[in-house]
Amino acid sequence: MKKKGIVAMLGVSLLLAIGAAGMANSWVQERIGTTDSEELTSAVVVAAVEIPFGRTVETTDLRMMELPPHAVPKGSFNSIDQVVGRISSQAIYADEVILERRVAEHMAGSALAAVLEPGMRAITVRVDDVAGVAGFLLPGNQVDVVSSKRSGSSRDFESTTILRGITVLAVDQHATQERDRPMIVRAVTLAVTPPQAERLLEATEEGKVQLTLRNPLEEVEEPVEVASEPEPVAAPAPAPAPRRVYRPQHVRVSVIRGTDLSSTTVNK
Repeated sequence: MKKKGIVAMLGVSLLLAIGAAGMANSWVQERIGTTDSEELTSAVVVAAVEIPFGRTVETTDLRMMELPPHAVPKGSFNSIDQVVGRISSQAIYADEVILERRVAEHMAGSALAAVLEPGMRAITVRVDDVAGVAGFLLPGNQVDVVSSKRSGSSRDFESTTILRGITVLAVDQHATQERDRPMIVRAVTLAVTPPQAERLLEATEEGKVQLTLRNPLEEVEEPVEVASEPEPVAAPAPAPAPRRVYRPQHVRVSVIRGTDLSSTTVNK
């Protein structure tokens, strides 16, 4: 009996030892896997300071940050040299990941030309302190363009919104948003399409243009179609008078000669 008890105790102890070893091994493997996953990070370029719109990005504006692979956004950069020399097409805030669509390559020419999207044109409009929204315009704002002109030979004026949702590229010669007080401006540079540029030039020749500041969260309405002056329509020619058609009438005449009666047809 004692031998059987000893054997049973040894068997139970062996089973417990095997179970404990398995649990310890599982725990060690789990810790190793967690450590390995924590060490797998990717380096991305972020803004070290706020980078205003339309400014050339410099080395001091950037720094590197480690992120988990699943948190790295598409279009990011993994080297500071890839970003230095580009132009910020939008305002970039500190600690923001630099994305390719937020910085444009500065191949040649001015920095303003680099931030223009394909198919767009930059046009400068002369304004006064009133038309310039009392100096509160900043690059990156969106505005509507209102045209006012004299109606005919009278003293009445008519105003029409000819363009909506137009982006301001520069105010005077400033293409950055680093301004904390209103300033009187003399010119505003806008980003427009070629047809919009033609429409804007026509409006400045016909009368005056005024800029109205938009809320950036407001959706842009349908494009404005400027109604053209109706062409004079020639009066229709008078219809010709109805032509009288002569139709001969036939009359039958009876002729009595003595006791003889005859008839004949006479055209009237």
